[in-house]
Amino acid sequence: MKSQETATVKTKKARFFIISFNLLIINCLSNLNILPVKAATEEPVLSVVQSPENTQQWTGITKRLQSSGFKYCVIPLSEIKSAADWGDRKILFLPNVETLTPAQVIALEGWTSKGGKVIASGPVGSLSAPGVRQFLRSLLGSYWGFGLDGTQQLKPAKTKSQAWANQTELFGKVRGGVLIADGISSQVSAVWNTQDSPAAVVTTESSTLLGWRWGTDAASTLELDNAWLKAAINRHFTTASSARKKIPGAASNCATTIASAGEQGSRGAEGQRSRGSTFQSTVNSQQSTVNNQQPTPQQEAIDQLEQTVRWNVQPDSNVPIDDKEAIALQQELENLISRVESAYLAAAVHPANVGVAVTSNPQSLKEEETRVASTRPGFPTASKEQVIAQARQVAQNIPQLIANKNYALARQQWLATRANLWKNFPINRRLASAEIRAVWLDRGTIVRAGGEKGLAKIFDSLAQSGINTVFFETLNASYPIYPSQVAPQQNPLIRGWNPLAVAVKLAHERGIELHAWVWTFAAGNQRHNQVINVNPNYPGPVLAAHPDWANYDNKGNTIPLGQTKPFFDQANPQLRQYLLKLFEEIVTDYQVDGLQLDYIRYPFQDQDAGRTYGYGKAARAQFQQLTGVDPLTISPAQADLWQKWTDFRTSQVDSFVADVSQMLRKKRENLILSVAVFPLPERERIQKLQQHWEVWARRGDIDLIVPMTYAQDTARFQRLAQPWIASTQLGSTLLVPGIRLLSLPNLGAFDQLQLIRDLPASGYALFAAENLNNDLLKIFNSTQGKVQAVASEPIPHRQPFQTVAVRYAALKREWQFLIQNDQLQIPATKVADFNNQIELLEKAFTQLAAAPSASKLLTAKASLTRFNSQFRIWMRQTAIDNPYQVKVWENRLATIERLLRYGERRSQLR
Repeated sequence: MKSQETATVKTKKARFFIISFNLLIINCLSNLNILPVKAATEEPVLSVVQSPENTQQWTGITKRLQSSGFKYCVIPLSEIKSAADWGDRKILFLPNVETLTPAQVIALEGWTSKGGKVIASGPVGSLSAPGVRQFLRSLLGSYWGFGLDGTQQLKPAKTKSQAWANQTELFGKVRGGVLIADGISSQVSAVWNTQDSPAAVVTTESSTLLGWRWGTDAASTLELDNAWLKAAINRHFTTASSARKKIPGAASNCATTIASAGEQGSRGAEGQRSRGSTFQSTVNSQQSTVNNQQPTPQQEAIDQLEQTVRWNVQPDSNVPIDDKEAIALQQELENLISRVESAYLAAAVHPANVGVAVTSNPQSLKEEETRVASTRPGFPTASKEQVIAQARQVAQNIPQLIANKNYALARQQWLATRANLWKNFPINRRLASAEIRAVWLDRGTIVRAGGEKGLAKIFDSLAQSGINTVFFETLNASYPIYPSQVAPQQNPLIRGWNPLAVAVKLAHERGIELHAWVWTFAAGNQRHNQVINVNPNYPGPVLAAHPDWANYDNKGNTIPLGQTKPFFDQANPQLRQYLLKLFEEIVTDYQVDGLQLDYIRYPFQDQDAGRTYGYGKAARAQFQQLTGVDPLTISPAQADLWQKWTDFRTSQVDSFVADVSQMLRKKRENLILSVAVFPLPERERIQKLQQHWEVWARRGDIDLIVPMTYAQDTARFQRLAQPWIASTQLGSTLLVPGIRLLSLPNLGAFDQLQLIRDLPASGYALFAAENLNNDLLKIFNSTQGKVQAVASEPIPHRQPFQTVAVRYAALKREWQFLIQNDQLQIPATKVADFNNQIELLEKAFTQLAAAPSASKLLTAKASLTRFNSQFRIWMRQTAIDNPYQVKVWENRLATIERLLRYGERRSQLR
């Protein structure tokens, strides 16, 4: 009885702590409020935060602020260390501020709890840590979901009438993104005039979030930006007690009061200079170089792909669903049902679950499903068969619901069914076969590890979860993470230890491969500059020492407008030799298993908008020598010359990949060369990035292609990844799709993994280690983790022939299991032939794996060709009953064929 009372007290205390903590968060981030404003008041009406992200847009932001009629002051984000530092103005404006630290958001909490109100724009906080992003979601009642293609018309929301947001001048064409309302009190105040009318402006009592990058001409006009700013300011002043225009106890740190309309000039910059702002040098330099055609900021690899994410299904929305979307919704559910069934089949026959011998397999798949379900908390629950039957019914009903215009109900049932199917994946059973299981181990995680002890914990966790390949961030923004004899400076965040040497040792002790992940042509990083507390415009240690190695855009900027990284001149021979020497040092001094090239491209460009890149000193001289024309004098309108210029730049990247490949092969033949690349269509990619990785693959320069196929729903992930997985243009190179874990539900991540396992792919890569959480690691431990009873698995890029044998053995177990249970519909007259061919093919693969030779490889390839020619005949009836599973088997046979070709090239068995 006493123990029960003690437990009850502990429970109450825990609940009280959780509630108090949640209230604290809500107060911190839901009160970013500021009071009513009158135009041209004597004192500043609002404080405007300047950050590394919006510094490059500061000309446009300043122009709008000065013409708005409101007085304001500027607060550099770097100076925020406590709640008082957010200033004493009642309204705080965060224009396009994408990075906040935990300390800053905690300080913001204290400030908002005193009655401050917030106006924000763009993907606010999107580059911050997950906990910070969650705080901001709570505060703003919404978050940036994804960018829209091109400009879209703003229109009033059809929800409750909001007089403040119904003014005619608020609605025009804007380039922005979809906001996801994420709070009980959130109100959509404006929407985009696109399918489903997604949110463009979301408000709470204490905040207003604008779904575009305010202050950039590429996103919106000055007039429309200021109309929304005025409306938001006046809204907050009329909804709060206007008697008090300052935050009590906050610092009056707006030393610079920027003039209202008509007072043009440099007072803002001068005022910041008087405060000693770390952003001042950035402001000074950018004021002279930024033009009015600002591109959408942060157009880097991950950010660009993140913009392609679509939340195709929004609950409670009764916006009409067209026939095309209805078919897609139905098909997505049916595919998910098939992935669940495919996962159960793999779990049913995996040796780690049922013993190595095929004869010890359970008598039916239903028995295995029951066994899997019985290990879940709360068993008994609905069986997998019941869940799938219900899901099939929902999939069948969706067209009728849509025909009856029950759009909201269709969406709700779709989401509920997907969630239920996700919960029924057999995530407590081993089901993965031999595959590449890679993760990017990022610099931030390495730095936080602090030494060998901390890094060992990370590698222990990765090893237990079945990860067999680590892309270890070794060179970032020109800073090596190890003490180098080639590079001018080690990363200053590393002190007293050599992370690369430690990582190699720890990885190899745990049977994990370690590949050095290096930034190739990106020379610096403004965000990293902020972390190490140097001038935001610092180009990195290499360009600082060799400014003639720098590359430029057509406006003379080393950092493309709206981006954060300067790039090297890919055509500069001294730069190329330096990089080769640095990479040679890595693979010579450290027993890494491979090298991964990142930023193996030019920065993003948009030639239609007049934003191009590549005009370094060496590149211009070489192109002029080839053609007699300075590339700065030509434009896309000169089609022939422009194509030559594009080809010239593309060839600089192509030839450097070849140089790196040749160097690696000479140093150590067994080194693996991989590339992190964009999955954009080939033509578009060459125009925008000059990245032609199909050429590198066909030439045999690289071993692994890792496309950054990042998406937050499985259907879109499939649309991004499948064309490249199925491509016939990649020679014998293996393709390993990338999955971005950030903001991805754990079961959503597992769903994407299952899709990869059902496609003709050799494995996956997870971005990044900092986004791995304990629950996801538990799923990995169960489904792909190390098992004592099972022999060590081969890694496809390291032991391709052994991988072929293991993966084929898994296929054989599935076929025999289904035959034993009368679930594989093969004509009786053909069963014997099918079984005979299964055995012959297994024998050929087993012999090749045991002792590879040219003759055994030829036998294996011929046997596979013969088997494939008959497979569709054997599976004719099964393909009618279960087309998805038959396609999965064909995909796995295609993967085996690719591995044979890859192994042939790597082992030179010809």
